Amino acid sequence: MADLAAEWREDIDALQFNAAGNGGVCMIHRLAFRRLLGFAPRPDDCLSYFADHAAAFEAAASAKIEAQNLPRGRNFHLNSRDVSRQLPAIAR
Repeated sequence: MADLAAEWREDIDALQFNAAGNGGVCMIHRLAFRRLLGFAPRPDDCLSYFADHAAAFEAAASAKIEAQNLPRGRNFHLNSRDVSRQLPAIAR
């Protein structure tokens, strides 16, 4: 798997990355990271967590695209539950 590139968007207080195979941008708000990390994270905490768990974020994005039948190029958000569902599967 290629490394996912992510960036922090101050204007929306969220991390964004390109959703593989969809052409859209996937965003995860800082509050979702707060739930995942268990503390109020700074942007660099969110970027670090994303880098450490990129496979789970990629799997969550793919699952959401499929479940919602999102059209190519559609931007969308992940929440903490979307990512949490993928963490145990990725750890195997």
